[in-house]
Amino acid sequence: MSNLSRRTKTSLVTGSAALAGFLFVASGITADGTNLRTGGLEDLRSLVLDRANKVGVLQSEVDTLATEVNDLSITKVDPALSSQISQLEQATGLTPVSGSALRISLDDAPRELDSPLPDGVGPDDLVVHQQDVQSVVNAMWRGGATAVQVMDQRIISTSAIRCVGNTLLLQGQVYSPPFVVTAIGNTSELQQALKDEPGVSLYLEYVERLNLGWDVSILNQTTIPAWEGSIEQG
Repeated sequence: MSNLSRRTKTSLVTGSAALAGFLFVASGITADGTNLRTGGLEDLRSLVLDRANKVGVLQSEVDTLATEVNDLSITKVDPALSSQISQLEQATGLTPVSGSALRISLDDAPRELDSPLPDGVGPDDLVVHQQDVQSVVNAMWRGGATAVQVMDQRIISTSAIRCVGNTLLLQGQVYSPPFVVTAIGNTSELQQALKDEPGVSLYLEYVERLNLGWDVSILNQTTIPAWEGSIEQG
């Protein structure tokens, strides 16, 4: 299957599920994210890594200030509103969630640098794409997950998952594969949701054909931390 045919097939699958995906989850559908796989990627990666380092420093300052604000807020909140505030924090991902979970790992296909590619296969076919990760996240929400984490970051309704080359950009941090998605919920229902997700089915075709990485495991007990960024933009 050529690189072009993979993208075409992905577009058809994504289009057929777009309406349902929008109704069930906002976080999995980030159409403004762009797969950047053409010239200038090395310069772009360097720029992203530099910005990510700066984001890390600024985020540390934000976390400190947020803690101070939260401490001040607790002392001034009307006790009658505490229950409502707690419910809103849970709904927006601002509190930790614990329970049984499904953990899914996606990885690029192994390849010798000097080895020729099979006929009809391009380098782009051997890496995990943005839409692959999004498909797994979509499936988790549709399966009734109460909390979802990508790598070490909580995902909320405004979270944007983007690719830069074969790396993942999430909340100013850059991650290399394998990409790990963890979802707390009914593990049987989450596994069924994976089977029913068209984007996951397409990815599994490449797992079978080109040996892309795919691993699904059940965690009896885990905790996904609270979202710590801005709730206006993930």
